[in-house]
Formats: sequence, C-alpha cells, structure tokens
Amino acid sequence: MQPPVSPRSPASQPVARSGPARRRRGADSGGPGFITALARGLEVLRCFGPGAATLGNQDLANLTGLPKPTISRITHTLTGLGYLRYHADTGKYSPGYGVLALGFSLLAGLEVRELARASMAQLARDTGGAVALGAFDGDAMVYIEALHGSSELYLRLPVGYRASLDSAMGRAYLAALPGSQRAALLARLPQAAPGAAAVEQACADLRETGCCFAIGEWRPDINAVAVPFQAATGEGLFVMSCGGPASLLPEAELRARVAPALRAAAGLLSGGAR
Repeated sequence: MQPPVSPRSPASQPVARSGPARRRRGADSGGPGFITALARGLEVLRCFGPGAATLGNQDLANLTGLPKPTISRITHTLTGLGYLRYHADTGKYSPGYGVLALGFSLLAGLEVRELARASMAQLARDTGGAVALGAFDGDAMVYIEALHGSSELYLRLPVGYRASLDSAMGRAYLAALPGSQRAALLARLPQAAPGAAAVEQACADLRETGCCFAIGEWRPDINAVAVPFQAATGEGLFVMSCGGPASLLPEAELRARVAPALRAAAGLLSGGAR
C-alpha cells in the first residue's frame, strides 16, 4: 500500500490522463446493450477524487477526451439529479450528495470490509503502520477501508483513495491474476501499469513469500507489503496492505514480522491459513 497522503503532498494531485487513455475503460464500446450516454456520465463522475475535488467543464473534457459541449450537457444533467454541485463563484463542479449515497450503499453492503476491520485494527496497532483493504476499479486500486496505527504516519490516505497499480497493493493484485488476464489488463492500461520488471518481481515474490513488496519505490522513505486474497464471502479478489515510513517499518522488519501477520489476517478472510 501507499502510505496516507497529506492534502499538500504532490502524491495527492490527480493523475494526469490523456483523453484516449482515460476512455480506454469502455466509454464508447461494450456490445449492443451498452448505453454510451450513461457510461460517459459515469466517466465524468470518476474524474473527481483526492486533489481534484472541484473541476470545470474544460478540466473534465481534458480528462475524458469528450467534447466540451458533451461535457456541458452531462454536467447539467448530473447537477439536476444531485450527483454534482455547481459553484457559481468558480464555474466548477464538485460531487453532490447523491454520489455519497451510492458510495455508502456499496460500503455498507461489503461483508468482507466488516469482517476485516478487527484484524486490520490489530495489525495497525501492532505494527504502527497504515493498513488498507482495497479492490481493483478500472485502472487503480480503491481503498474500501483504511486504518492508521501511529502518529508517525505523516501521510494519510482515506477510504476512496485510488492507489496506482505500481503500489504494493496494485502489484499484489496484478500478481494474483491468471497470466492471460494480467497480460490483457497490462495491454489495456499501458500508462497506469508498472514496468515489466516490477510485474515479474511481484509475481516471483507472491510465489515465494505469499506477499508483494514496494521497498522505497513509490517514495524513497516508504516501505509497504501487500497480500491478495479471494474473500470467503464470495465478493471477489481483494488486497490487504500495510506500509509506512522506512524509519518505522524498515525492510527487514517488514519482511520478517509484518508480512507474516498480514498473510495471517488475509488468510482468515479467505477462509484458510496462509
């Protein structure tokens, strides 16, 4: 996992995406039953996040690759439905309360999140690290739970944060996929994906240790470890991670003590020991 990010941290800024790369997720294709207008509206909502709390129509056009007149119609509709709020003083939009209601419904219905909370809290206390539970969403890992175990964690990431696929969490997800699925995903997301050497190392680490690591690779002073697991609840593939400053979690400590504890916690959620 990546450690929590403060509002002023460069890591909190929105990831730059070209229009074509952003829309590769399927805004214009998906079979005869695919509703393109709905997909485009959802793509607009996805543009908002940490470091991009308010966006104008031109910002959204740049992020999605959609024409500005199309964006204007989408934002007008979403505002009318309560999914966006318009700020007349800036001419920009921010998520409305309708989005919050949708997100809460999802989180409230995730059984694995409820089951994971106690073991995550214990792990955070024992290690002092930041412990997160995440799932894959389009081109990144989204946090569905995050707990922090120490005041030394000067960077904090909340539920809803999108961690890149080059994070320990992202690498663990990629390594857990069947080879054909991993290759297809990497081909679809060349800009968001880690390099081939990093993916190969993640796969080797998962085979050998049951974990994937990011040792000073996201930031020179941050170490993290992550474990993928199929939830015993039948809700799919998730990743649990633990990380923090290298001064708090040096590599030797991360590998010798944190990784086994993380595997054990994930093992309980997958219905077996790891």
